[in-house]
Amino acid sequence: MLVKRGIAVSPGVNFGPALILGAEDFRIPRQFVSVNVIDTEIARLKSALDAVCEEIAENERLASDKLGEQYGAIFAAHLQMVSSPRLREEIETLIREKCYSPEHASSRVFRRYTKLVQHLGDNYLAERASDIIDLEKRLLKQLLGEKREELSNLTTPIIVLANNLTPSETAGLAKEFVLGFATEVGGRTSHTSILAGALEIPAVVGLGEFLSDISGGDMVIVDGNNGEVIIDPDEETLARYKDTGERQRSMAARLASRRKIRSETKDGTRIHVMGNIEFPNEVEHCAERGADGIGLYRTEFLYLQSNTEPTEEVHYDAYCKVVQAAQNRPIVIRTLDLGADKIPRGYRHLAKEGMNPALGLRSVRLSLRDLPLFKTQLRAIFRAAVHGDVRIMFPLISTLLEWRQAKMIVGDVLEDLEERGVEFNPNIPIGMMVEVPAAALLAEEFAEEVDFFSIGTNDLIQYTLAVDRSDPAVSALYNSSDPSILRLIKMVVEAANNKNIPVTVCGQMSSDLKSIPLLAGLGIRQISATPLAIPEVKEVIRHLTISRAEEIAAHAMTIDVARDVESYLRGELYKICPDLFDEELPL
Repeated sequence: MLVKRGIAVSPGVNFGPALILGAEDFRIPRQFVSVNVIDTEIARLKSALDAVCEEIAENERLASDKLGEQYGAIFAAHLQMVSSPRLREEIETLIREKCYSPEHASSRVFRRYTKLVQHLGDNYLAERASDIIDLEKRLLKQLLGEKREELSNLTTPIIVLANNLTPSETAGLAKEFVLGFATEVGGRTSHTSILAGALEIPAVVGLGEFLSDISGGDMVIVDGNNGEVIIDPDEETLARYKDTGERQRSMAARLASRRKIRSETKDGTRIHVMGNIEFPNEVEHCAERGADGIGLYRTEFLYLQSNTEPTEEVHYDAYCKVVQAAQNRPIVIRTLDLGADKIPRGYRHLAKEGMNPALGLRSVRLSLRDLPLFKTQLRAIFRAAVHGDVRIMFPLISTLLEWRQAKMIVGDVLEDLEERGVEFNPNIPIGMMVEVPAAALLAEEFAEEVDFFSIGTNDLIQYTLAVDRSDPAVSALYNSSDPSILRLIKMVVEAANNKNIPVTVCGQMSSDLKSIPLLAGLGIRQISATPLAIPEVKEVIRHLTISRAEEIAAHAMTIDVARDVESYLRGELYKICPDLFDEELPL
């Protein structure tokens, strides 16, 4: 049994056989075979090994003829390795003695060799690990043949393990078959992590190197509550996690029974709890958990899930589905936040244009550069607004000029719709995300022109603290409890209150239970959280009084170290809402 610790990014516990994405890109369908077919399976292994040898020999010939013998020698080395009697003997032994399938036995042997080479302390030899992985893939491909099962065509439940997953790869995960996932890199607020929460798939990221320690088909536990991945667990550990899962489902059911109770403090102050969504079907998840509406609809996944740019009608249909499902509850639609790590297939050039994509052509900057893209989305939003309570929100606004330019484009779009003679609603609130320090510092000026603020804490923390939120090397520096973040939030709230405009917090901080009393004490009266967190957020609010929340916020503002603020908030949460933790529900 091997335990790896990383960053918990999507709660829940699940277990199942491993699929190693990127190393195999397919799953090993069987871990064991029956004793009476062992000879047949070994014959199948030998046939596959012979086919790999023939394939490599042909590659050697072609490389030598076209590029020279020195390049052919690469494949000659591969051929020597896969022809090794010792290698064949090791795989056959696992099949005969442990009844492993040829696929699983081969993967285990190759993974052991990979790990040995990686830890020899010689950089040249360590680089040869990729050669061994390539041979593993060749052999598995021969063994599986037509039975190869692509990630997009899964038919049985698995745990996905990878070095990393892009947001588009994560968005494409089939929830009914992907029980959980874990990655070697990644941070708490990367878009991949956000998507995991949206899909309600237990996930752990930032584990460091571990893929060489596991073979496809091995049993894996993903603990998205505590940030642990357990490889090849013993029976006692597996039973304990099964029990944990049951207790957490019991807690979820208890909270679900209270979903219709308003999120109101004990002294009668209403705090609206909204939901953050990526996909139209998530509206129902939010409604089931008692959300007051949708505080953040991230629309860029219309692009990330498609090979072609969505048309106005595709946008319109998606927004109408959300409006209809919301049943007259408010919906805040954020315009496209493409760029950084969210690059659709048709925009791959964005990843090459700048050394630092988080500071490059992304979000509203991209929309203002690509007006047809921007106008297409805006037309669809104004048309969908006929059917419900819709608001528009511009992301990553950093200057008044950007805001005013975006508003000018809105004016052009309204004229276009008027000329087309289509039905639309021209009178919908338009606000902005506050997610860069410049916007927070100019909050008083912005408040003169916007209809509402929404504080996006994920990027606000990233840009204020100069921490790449997806880089595990600096993930410890990324902290929503940093005094600078608290001061910026307070600044925005005061500016909004002075102009009597609403302000919402919609980043991951709004799903962090220990932050809820703090936000309430700073004057936040609208919170937009992940669907899974909504019942717990409402429960915390119902245990609060505003006077106590203000005391907590005032004291937190006097603490000058993020770690100490975090510790203080955690302790206060236990005092306010101890019943949430009777069932070991994580913070």
